[in-house]
Amino acid sequence: MDATLEKVVDPTLAEMGKNLNEAMKMLEDSQRKVEEENEKKYARKDIPGPLQGSGQDMVSILQLVQNLMHGEEEEESSQAYRLQNVGEQGHMALLGHSLAAYISVLDKERLRKLTTRILSDTTLWLCRLFRYENGSAYYHEDDREGLLKICRLVIHTCYEDYTVEGFNVLCTKQPVIYISSAARTGLGQALCNQLGLPLSCMCRVPCNTMFGSQHQMDVALLDRLIKDDVECGKLPLLLVANAGTPGAGHTDKLGRLKELCEQYNMWLHVEGVNLATLALGYVSSSVLAATKCDSMTLTLGSWLGLPAVPAVTLYKHEDPSLSLVAGLTSSQPVEKLRALPLWLSLQYLGHDGIVERIKHASQLSQRLLENLKNLDFIKTSVEDELSSPVVVFKFFQKYLNRDLTPHAAQTSAIQHPVISNEGHIYDTFNQWLGDQLAQMVPASGIDVVELEDEGTCVRFSPLMTSAVLGTEIQDVDQLVDCLKMKIPVLTSTLQLREEFEQEVRRTVGLLYIEDLSWPGLGVVSYHSDEKNNDNQEKELEKINTELLKKLNELESDLTFSLGPEFGGQKNCVYIGMVTEDLDVSELVETIAATGREIEENSRLLENMTEVVRKGIQEAQLQLQKANEERLLEEGLLRQIPVVGSVLNWFSPFQASPKGRTFNLTAGSLESTESTYVSKAQGTGITPPPTPTSSLTKQKHLGQKIFKRSLRNSDAFSETSSVSHCDDMEKMDQRSPTLSPGQEQRPLEPEKTELLPKVVPQATNKDTEDIQSSKSLNDCTSVEEQGSQR
Repeated sequence: MDATLEKVVDPTLAEMGKNLNEAMKMLEDSQRKVEEENEKKYARKDIPGPLQGSGQDMVSILQLVQNLMHGEEEEESSQAYRLQNVGEQGHMALLGHSLAAYISVLDKERLRKLTTRILSDTTLWLCRLFRYENGSAYYHEDDREGLLKICRLVIHTCYEDYTVEGFNVLCTKQPVIYISSAARTGLGQALCNQLGLPLSCMCRVPCNTMFGSQHQMDVALLDRLIKDDVECGKLPLLLVANAGTPGAGHTDKLGRLKELCEQYNMWLHVEGVNLATLALGYVSSSVLAATKCDSMTLTLGSWLGLPAVPAVTLYKHEDPSLSLVAGLTSSQPVEKLRALPLWLSLQYLGHDGIVERIKHASQLSQRLLENLKNLDFIKTSVEDELSSPVVVFKFFQKYLNRDLTPHAAQTSAIQHPVISNEGHIYDTFNQWLGDQLAQMVPASGIDVVELEDEGTCVRFSPLMTSAVLGTEIQDVDQLVDCLKMKIPVLTSTLQLREEFEQEVRRTVGLLYIEDLSWPGLGVVSYHSDEKNNDNQEKELEKINTELLKKLNELESDLTFSLGPEFGGQKNCVYIGMVTEDLDVSELVETIAATGREIEENSRLLENMTEVVRKGIQEAQLQLQKANEERLLEEGLLRQIPVVGSVLNWFSPFQASPKGRTFNLTAGSLESTESTYVSKAQGTGITPPPTPTSSLTKQKHLGQKIFKRSLRNSDAFSETSSVSHCDDMEKMDQRSPTLSPGQEQRPLEPEKTELLPKVVPQATNKDTEDIQSSKSLNDCTSVEEQGSQR
């Protein structure tokens, strides 16, 4: 690059290219000094301050730009990935902006010649590349601005006195602009706002409902709408058609629409991503009809991966003066320099390079579409399977219960709200699927779209993303592999949702929360039968929070969370995606048992304070009564200090110490006489066994819980062990009596080996219960002894 710059005669251009090269190297080095950037993330210099009087050098300014670009986006790998794939063609586009600023200071004559050459070359190249002969070009930053200028051109053409009388001319015949219901959101309102027209001038044409694609404009209905407007005295002005709708990438019937526009003297404007395929050798007939339209908008920046290049609107009009009035052409040479970045980039890529990029994107779409055809539970929405550059697909299982016929499914939908909410559930699952695929394969450019009929779908549009992200065939294959991994999880979760809901509704203490926006098994909350009040709600919040903590501590493959950050239910446990080997009954049983255990422990702690307080008060009353009885037994003389001591010396008073012990388990006061007799503190009454949850169930080493296959194998082994022991006992009873000379075969060792297979679970459980009971059998003793005088 430096050697090439040395050949440039103009030193200013050479210095500009050198500075741009150094600046791009510095800005693209996003991984340099990462640790220093983390430490300086909240440094004082990042806070806006006054402008420095002495100024700064270019290196310092570029370093500041780099910190602002990468300082807070280190976790967003996709942004860094985009910057790494700008490439040389991107540098040429950026150089164009610098050259435009330099060229603008030339003298007027040189500037006029240069801008005319740049504009004419770029327009000629684009018209030939996209098969739009004898067209003019308008370069604009906002992709809607070209359509806006076209609308003004059509208004000036249809209303000859518009330049003089303005909106008064529009009152005689109200203009009407027709757009498809599948067009970009807010396009019609933006046009009316910029043109100063009421919203009644915008007519949305519905798409097909019976025949053809559901994303194509209904031509027959459009014809009736135009006739009705003409009969009402309105003037049909312009029709906006799509060669690749923003959502599904479908193309309107441009041939029939062009005939309709010629019939009613209307202007036809076409836009969409499928226009890029006009540069290929093979073009579908539906897209090829766009070459006959009156104008089209091309977004070359996203198609070719060129940063900061303008969009282009190609149009055909014979009156240059009206084009100048509408703003499509400009007499200012500086305005013509908008085409300079595109002029440089097109020359750098060449005709073959441009076609190769568009062809590569189409091949990526075809590769994904071929793989999707072989996948179950995947429904595609593609207009043309041979040449569609946009692939839209979704996870879809025909019926939640595959055994149901369509009529039975419709009847069941009335009885079961789960099936009636099937559309919402699929939208949630496809949203989750799209997010997962985008995270796992960021180079694919996968995103999620909302379509009117299909609902939430996953979209792959390489023409809009592959040039920037550098998407390759390997990325598509990886995307398919990830999709194969997620489909079994989606099907298993979808099939187990209803079973989980039924199990939760049958379980006492659990409340099923219906949240159709949660992509997972379901939402459950532990609740109590007591009256709801503020204290009870706080207690339930604590219980569910502790329940979530306990569930996350389990060795399972499930994901338990508090749900989405915004819009989720409170005091609930959200369960994520599951696999087919999940034991739903065991999961629900564990949640209920764990919740009960947490609630009982919480109640025990709450009641402990009150029980201890009442016990102490009762002990004080009994001790006071015991003191009064002791005074009566000792007599009055023994209470006198000197006399009592002498009397106790001659005739000691023997009194057994009387105390009280407080049993925390039983919640009662007991005498300490047995303690002094046996010289040991008794255990008291054995408390009832503490309820244990399924968390204490024994599992095989290395195996996780909530697995249906593991549970069935355990039951099988236990059953087989018991039946084997019974058979051995029957064999012992049926064995014949041995004669005195015969030697008896020992059977006891074999029995002793079989018995532990049946006993250990009950024995271990009882041992744990006894240990937990002993831990609660602590006692507090309050004693009183007679003072020795």
